Amino acid sequence: MSDRKPIVLVAEDDDALRKMLGHVLGEVAEVHLAVDGMDALAWLRDSNVVPDLLVSDVMMPRLDGLALAQRLKMDPRLSKVPVIFLTAKSTPKDVIAGIQAGARHYLPKPFQRLELLDKVKKVLRIK
Repeated sequence: MSDRKPIVLVAEDDDALRKMLGHVLGEVAEVHLAVDGMDALAWLRDSNVVPDLLVSDVMMPRLDGLALAQRLKMDPRLSKVPVIFLTAKSTPKDVIAGIQAGARHYLPKPFQRLELLDKVKKVLRIK
């Protein structure tokens, strides 16, 4: 990776959590915030930017995180974008669905700030 900060797109419908994610991930990346999957897709289309990582809630209105990840995988320009899911859905079946949708990591809520940062740094290959 070059000297530029990696770009992370966050899709989270909870205002407080979305702002916290922007603050925490802003320590290691340039962060763009979306209120749900449709908002994230609009940002991807309008900005023409390929993020280095998508951090997404699973349960969101309009377009959930699983469907968002599947749309990324169908787009040749975005198909290699790694995904980390944050979710209250944490049964083994839910985790399998997340991994099948392309998630590198699946963090159940509530999660620890340092655990999230560690996973993000690993995906972005930041020391």
